[in-house]
Parts: sequence; C-alpha cells; structure tokens
Amino acid sequence: MKRNRPFRAQPRFAARALSAAAAACAGMALAALAGCSSAPPLFSPDGLPTTQVQCSAAGGDGCEQQARGMCGGPFEIVRQTTVDGVRNLIFACRKAS
Repeated sequence: MKRNRPFRAQPRFAARALSAAAAACAGMALAALAGCSSAPPLFSPDGLPTTQVQCSAAGGDGCEQQARGMCGGPFEIVRQTTVDGVRNLIFACRKAS
C-alpha cells in the first residue's frame, strides 16, 4: 500500500534560501569593509571636516556640482587630483554669507 506523504521540501528550501541570503549579506558587508580606510579624517586648514567626491575628468564641473549639492551652497576646494580619467575632489563646506 502506497501512502501519500505531504510535500515537505518547503521548510528545507526556505532554510537554504535564508542561509544563502545571510551569506550574501555577510559577503557584501565584508566587501564594504574592505573598501574602508584606516586613515584619520581630513580637515581643511581652518579645521572644517572635508568630504571627497569622484567624477569624470572629462565631465566639466561634475565634482563641483556634487560638492555644491552636498554642502547646500558654498564650499572650499582643499585638494584635487586626476588619475586615469577620474577626478578626485576633496572639499569643505562653507557657511553661506
């Protein structure tokens, strides 16, 4: 006599899917931490905290637009470099006068 068994693969599948999702999250967290730097934060000459943005070197004033948007107004360029077509801009936000 053949007995009908209920299909019970769903709990195992759910556990595997949850385990795979947890592993993916852990992998992304590890990748994010790998990009972190242990360097101390940079400050402008007058002690204001700085921020870095990257943009295309051929993109005109893309970095300045990003900085202006992040500051909500004026900013001071602390340092800028261009390497392999990528422009790095370090800036400090200024108070609107």
